[in-house]
Amino acid sequence: MTRLRVASYNLRGFHDDRQAAARIVRAIDPDILCVQEAPRWFARRRVRRFAAECGLVWDDRMRGSGGTAIFTSPRVTLLYAERNRLPFTREAERRGFAFALVRLPGGRPIAVASVHLSLTEAARLIQIRRILARVSRAGTPTLLAGDLNETSDAPAWRLVTGGMRLVSSLAATFPARSPRRMIDGVFASPEFEAVAHTSLALASADLLAATDHLPIWADLTIRD
Repeated sequence: MTRLRVASYNLRGFHDDRQAAARIVRAIDPDILCVQEAPRWFARRRVRRFAAECGLVWDDRMRGSGGTAIFTSPRVTLLYAERNRLPFTREAERRGFAFALVRLPGGRPIAVASVHLSLTEAARLIQIRRILARVSRAGTPTLLAGDLNETSDAPAWRLVTGGMRLVSSLAATFPARSPRRMIDGVFASPEFEAVAHTSLALASADLLAATDHLPIWADLTIRD
């Protein structure tokens, strides 16, 4: 049985307090971190440096994934990584998603996708169908995490939970200063078992300074 912690965090392009965000991530201590709104332009060194500040590793084969990224802890083996572009929408910036295959010590390969969906419902549906089609081709247990830009009663979210289940907290994640909506989630395929949600002592000042989203995480087990 392999145990792992998966987290997700929208970092708003490092426009806020990057060091506060790094302290939050270190306190969560994830095996896998799915990032949204990583810097897009001239960003390779900045993203790699931030991952290192968190005690994690980033593979730049995922660069160009529309601001999404997957960081892994040193104990996780990255088997494969790729960037993916999603269809153009009317938004100014083209979106994408990061995809990776990873393995924990003694464990089986796991597919991971970090996602950040559109602000418009029609585009979100197109995007999530493309993402789910990609992860299904991996043929392995799957984790999907990120900012869906909609709540659990909306169509794209329901498509995800048609084959996966939400394993992160039900607490609101946005905006960080006065959370009203749960628009971020960690989702797992049926091979994973969720462990009772772990409450972590995260510094309130850092949570408010780091970015406009709250981080999410889940502790899971999977049979080897």
